[in-house]
Amino acid sequence: MPEISGLLPKKPLLIAIDGPAAAGKGTLAQSLAAGLDLPYLDTGLLYRAIGKLMQIAGLDLDDARAATVVAQRLTPDDLRRTDLRGREAGELASRVAIHPGVRAALVAFQRDFAHGPRGAVLDGRDIGTVICPDADVKLYVTASPEVRARRRTDELLAKGRAVDYEAILTEVKARDERDSGRAEAPLRPADDAVVIDTSALGPDEVLAKALSVVENWQQAR
Repeated sequence: MPEISGLLPKKPLLIAIDGPAAAGKGTLAQSLAAGLDLPYLDTGLLYRAIGKLMQIAGLDLDDARAATVVAQRLTPDDLRRTDLRGREAGELASRVAIHPGVRAALVAFQRDFAHGPRGAVLDGRDIGTVICPDADVKLYVTASPEVRARRRTDELLAKGRAVDYEAILTEVKARDERDSGRAEAPLRPADDAVVIDTSALGPDEVLAKALSVVENWQQAR
């Protein structure tokens, strides 16, 4: 494990981490947040939480006004639910993500979280480009589609799911094309982001590279 203690921030530090699915950004974000003693927000859970809360309340997920109200009332505690990772929650998220009011409420939620008194670590797909373009440190974590498909396949197999690597690879490439080609907040590195390719790196190596970026930022202040 890389040495972190000497890098503990003395002032608020905001770190934005973007990248495609299965590149390792979530693992890195959690390690950085824990090591630097910063609040962490997994933005991928936001829409899932809205969908799940609406389902539990018996609300119509296609009701834009109701979805917006739920999004405006979202709290960090709602993201600690244990039922936000499965396929069902993902499908619910896709239903509510189309509502502009939900998007606006969650953008505000993320920015409020990011600019707390201690700073924060956020990971997602548009943190450094849209949500927090003022972030102190911006990282773009990526890996080849083949490597990410293999990681996802291994993860699902470990959970007892019957999956096919080639099918997962096709899904990964299709999602990359959708995310990078969308008109609003496309997936791309911020102009001032440091790109970390994790294709041939382990978690500790990725963390070491990220800490080096943080150290460089601290020294340049």
